[in-house]
Amino acid sequence: MFSRTARIACLLAVPLTCSAADKVASLDVRLLSTMLTADEGYGEWGFAALVVADGHRILFDTGAHPDTVLRNARELHIDLSNVPDAILSHHHLDHTAGLVTLRREYAKSNPAALARAHVGAGIFLSRTDGSASEVNTMIATKRDYESAGGTFIEYTQIRELFPGVWLTGPVPRKYPEKNWNPGRMLRLADGKTTEDNLPEDQSLVMVTDKGLVVVSGCGHSGIVNTLDYARARIAPAPIYAALGGFHLYQASDETLAWTASKLKEFGLQNLLGAHCTGIEAVYRLRQLTGLDRKTAAVGAVGGGFNLATGLDPGSIAR
Repeated sequence: MFSRTARIACLLAVPLTCSAADKVASLDVRLLSTMLTADEGYGEWGFAALVVADGHRILFDTGAHPDTVLRNARELHIDLSNVPDAILSHHHLDHTAGLVTLRREYAKSNPAALARAHVGAGIFLSRTDGSASEVNTMIATKRDYESAGGTFIEYTQIRELFPGVWLTGPVPRKYPEKNWNPGRMLRLADGKTTEDNLPEDQSLVMVTDKGLVVVSGCGHSGIVNTLDYARARIAPAPIYAALGGFHLYQASDETLAWTASKLKEFGLQNLLGAHCTGIEAVYRLRQLTGLDRKTAAVGAVGGGFNLATGLDPGSIAR
């Protein structure tokens, strides 16, 4: 039994490498928070996705406003009361704001709903924007979520959550990708500060017969670092799909060209860029990787990806 805030340390985690014997046979990912929307749902600068892998239901991130994911789930007739697990990719409010609202709402009908939140080590560290005030909203969210009966599980490294379903935990920065905006600083124990490079940033990886499917919130670790790490530590398979936010909306042409070259090297076959990936960046990556409208698109609320049928970006992005 985990304590209210449990740390999955290295000694409790899986070995450093994995045979990836377990594979996911059925997989569906639906976007519940991003900027674009069409006939149903509400857009925002945020991210959330419902991941259903072999029947395991996981909410990856929770949107930028407390009620956006709740409203979009209702609009799309998606029931989240039977989702026990939430994953938070990192501490930013546009990925975490809905957690407490969703836990409180769905716990009314199912006490196990969204009762576990999986987070990377570092998510609760103190941050400053130069003022004396605390800018890491996850510190207050921790208190409120635990008061609502939720449990945080904190990861220091990669771990298999379900057969074939992996959480990267914090991703090593092998390549010098700097996929975050400057301005925030980490407060260190000695009172000094250092640039906040989002050390807790993590992604979700599904191993399938077709290759790896990766879901990212913002990709602050870098899309290349994340995919390289997944292939090195989970399975040396091609990237069948990269889905979600990859923080490339301000990337230069040079950066996008380098990123595309690595994506081609990794065998990328599908790209659904949502949230902070950027519309222009998706189109440039589509061109540079040799993908097309069926295999590379900008995602919208209600759109997503299915292992059997491929990308479904939503009607506004087709």
